[in-house]
Amino acid sequence: MRPIIGITGNLTDIQNDDRYAPFTVSYIPHDFVKAIKAAGGIPIIIPLIRDENLSEYLEIVDGLVLTGGQDVSPIFYNEEPDLRLGSISPNRDEHEIELVEQFLNSQKPILGICRGMQIINIVLGGSLYQDLSLAPNVTVQHVQKAEVHFVTHSVSVDPDSSLGQLMKTGDYVNTIHHQAIKELGKGLKASAWSPDRLIEAVESEDGSQNIIAVQWHPELTYDINQASRSIFKNFINRSLKAREANQ
Repeated sequence: MRPIIGITGNLTDIQNDDRYAPFTVSYIPHDFVKAIKAAGGIPIIIPLIRDENLSEYLEIVDGLVLTGGQDVSPIFYNEEPDLRLGSISPNRDEHEIELVEQFLNSQKPILGICRGMQIINIVLGGSLYQDLSLAPNVTVQHVQKAEVHFVTHSVSVDPDSSLGQLMKTGDYVNTIHHQAIKELGKGLKASAWSPDRLIEAVESEDGSQNIIAVQWHPELTYDINQASRSIFKNFINRSLKAREANQ
């Protein structure tokens, strides 16, 4: 059986008919669904329900994808909100922090994307630049003006890292983030950097953990980029091994 992959959901209001009030929906960006399916997994949404027993999801899914979205509240890394902080969702932060903690305890695979990488870093005691204007020597466009399905800036990749087995230094990525890792969390190591030396990827130092996380969006370039396909296929393979190990 293919591995079952839990993808963190978000909430948004939609209005299909102006005669009725908007209503709230749970959603995940469809590119995640397509990438997980194409790589060989079964995608399911983990909805944002604060009183849910998340350990029951842990029993069902073999791997976790942490998706992008709102800024992470600086409350969770002991900073006051800067004027440049964007919209936040503390309920989502708490929900995903608990998910990450449970997955870390289970040692099941985690793939963090954009905000997802930042959540992992915060759970492990790291911090963020609340806006890239607060980071030193930023010279690269990190909120690209090109369409998000195009790659725009290169990354330097540690060839000895797990990510280094999936892509190479000089590969290009897409980029739509205004926050970034400042202090790296315990048990994490950086494995890729932008040309202006922002951390673009992290993974677990401890071989008993199972984390790869990237600041860019490989789900949006899966169809046209070999490195993006490799990242998802590696994640599915790791999830399949976790499934077999727990049978």
